[in-house]
Amino acid sequence: MSDAHLGARQLDEDSPPVDLTDEPIRLSNRDPEEATDRHSVRARRRRIAVALLAVLALAGAGALGAFGWRVAQQKDARITMPDEVAGLRLDASERAASTADYLRSGLAADIELDSSFGTVYQDPGDERRSVLIFGGTTLLWQPERDLVSLFRLMADEAGAVTGLRDMPAGRLGGVLKCGSTSGEGGDFAVCGWADHGSVVLAMFPFRSVDEAAGLLRQIRESVQTRA
Repeated sequence: MSDAHLGARQLDEDSPPVDLTDEPIRLSNRDPEEATDRHSVRARRRRIAVALLAVLALAGAGALGAFGWRVAQQKDARITMPDEVAGLRLDASERAASTADYLRSGLAADIELDSSFGTVYQDPGDERRSVLIFGGTTLLWQPERDLVSLFRLMADEAGAVTGLRDMPAGRLGGVLKCGSTSGEGGDFAVCGWADHGSVVLAMFPFRSVDEAAGLLRQIRESVQTRA
């Protein structure tokens, strides 16, 4: 063994012992209790975040389920226009047929429908209060949007519809809106309904908006069925 190794050994043997205290050796200046508290806070936040995500997921699933149920309930709509409905009689004149077909064609060009119709009904008590009604059936994902589109079509053909507002749709559900526009002889009401299976618009000369809305609900409940 060389003298160098002996010298190193002698130095080790002569060195004073290391004094180990009872206090734990810290690798940083951070308080261990403070670090534990921060860890607990982070854990609680993670649990809260997971719970919120679960609630949102359940709410989204519920909304999607309700939407799907409405679509399934309403999508297979059928509309049959009888000779008489709600105290009105079918106008079979050539002029009425031409007007109804014109309205039906305009609607079919704007909204793709599986079936469409246009009809004019006479009021036996006052020939000025004839009702022009046109629309059709198809699967509609956004009924309100398509109804508003139909009101815009009406504005292009006959003038702007003003004061448009929601009205009670009745037992068949969906959405029903009414407003008014100007025509020969003054203002007249315009109302329409839409659901996931149908969209219809009607014009009511010499009738108020409230009267027109009530009459359209009666007509709808008589002419619309679902599979």
